Amino acid sequence: MALPIVAIVGRPNVGKSTFVNRIAQVDEAIVHEMRGVTRDRSYHQADWNGVNFTLIDTGGIEMGGDDAFQGSIRNQAFEATREADLIVFLVDGKTGINADDEEVARILRKSDKPIFLAVNKMDTPGREDELWEFYQLGLGDPWPVSATHGHGTGDLLDEIVHELDKLGYDNEVEEPGINVAIIGRPNAGKSSLTNKLTNNDRSIVSDVAGTTRDAIDTVVEHEGEIYRIVDTAGLRRKSQIDEDVEYYGFVRAMRAIDRADVALLVIDGTLGLTNEDQRVAGYAAERGCAMVIVLNKWDIVEGPEAKAEVRERIADRMTFVGYAPVVAISALTGKKVDRVWEAINKAYDSYSKVIPTAQLNNFLSGIRESGHTISKGKAILRMKYVTQTATCPPQFTFFANRPDIVDDNYERYLENRLREHFDLTGTPIKLKFKKKD
Repeated sequence: MALPIVAIVGRPNVGKSTFVNRIAQVDEAIVHEMRGVTRDRSYHQADWNGVNFTLIDTGGIEMGGDDAFQGSIRNQAFEATREADLIVFLVDGKTGINADDEEVARILRKSDKPIFLAVNKMDTPGREDELWEFYQLGLGDPWPVSATHGHGTGDLLDEIVHELDKLGYDNEVEEPGINVAIIGRPNAGKSSLTNKLTNNDRSIVSDVAGTTRDAIDTVVEHEGEIYRIVDTAGLRRKSQIDEDVEYYGFVRAMRAIDRADVALLVIDGTLGLTNEDQRVAGYAAERGCAMVIVLNKWDIVEGPEAKAEVRERIADRMTFVGYAPVVAISALTGKKVDRVWEAINKAYDSYSKVIPTAQLNNFLSGIRESGHTISKGKAILRMKYVTQTATCPPQFTFFANRPDIVDDNYERYLENRLREHFDLTGTPIKLKFKKKD
């Protein structure tokens, strides 16, 4: 059973992300004093007094404004309130009520869900006399809190979990399923693919590079399998990141790759493979997750020659992730997106595969019989046996008389033979060599 959902809403810069980080006891939501830093709604797991729940951090709600993203941000925030079981409306205790607060309160009053009015930035306990003006919002007693210092958050959480207990949820933490990070350079179509895979519009889609700034998790079930899909900010080289907020998004994207089982590298098929695509692939390869290369916008790549050229360039320049299958789709129309699910499952099966030692040593016998080995001076490498010593990704340890003379070329030879003998599509593998007399 899914966990209950608590949505945190309010106008920009009232401290929603700081509040979420405080409750979830993480540092996942980007905190910055620039308006509009949080755009999509992002999900974080939290617990209080043994009650587990999901927090949704939303973008700041402004009822007017000229920001090109404001309408989408506002829609995302209100979608979070529709999805939530309980709503925390956060306002700024230092600046007081403004017109946006009043309009949001008017909309929330129509909801039949429990609503808590939290007055943030009340950094000095005992100043509850400053709360009187917030009663005019018509949402009951205001709760004074300080997201920065933690004052008042415990009392508020006590009441929140008391309300959640009434909802009758099974209080077990959800199984994470297969962690899938959708990565790529800006504007390759990552959010469109996320929305298609999750069958909703959680991520804001725009042709403006840098639209997604946080890494956003969505848990989805597909054909009986649970997946945690993470849409990440577009990755550019650090020297090209000119806003510190974008840099924080880069850091969150890297964290998403760190915990991913499978990375979907989305490449804009109309532009073909770029240096940035290679760099992003390198980030995932360094972190050892499985990988699928997704050629997006394939429906508007003109002609078989252009398509063949893109594929050939990938084959030539992505040899360091040559294990990654290539899937061509259109995220916008949904054409052939089902192939992405098949590729994820295939890559994850390889990533978590366990090969019996007997099969590995039969494989090694074939290597020995071929006579292919290496030498250094009078020393000749003799492989004794091999066993799998880890999964996710698979790691194989070879025991030999002179592991010190194994070079990169021989490692590549062994890796290629392993991949020929065992189906390891989509996953990197690690080889270790130990001395055995």
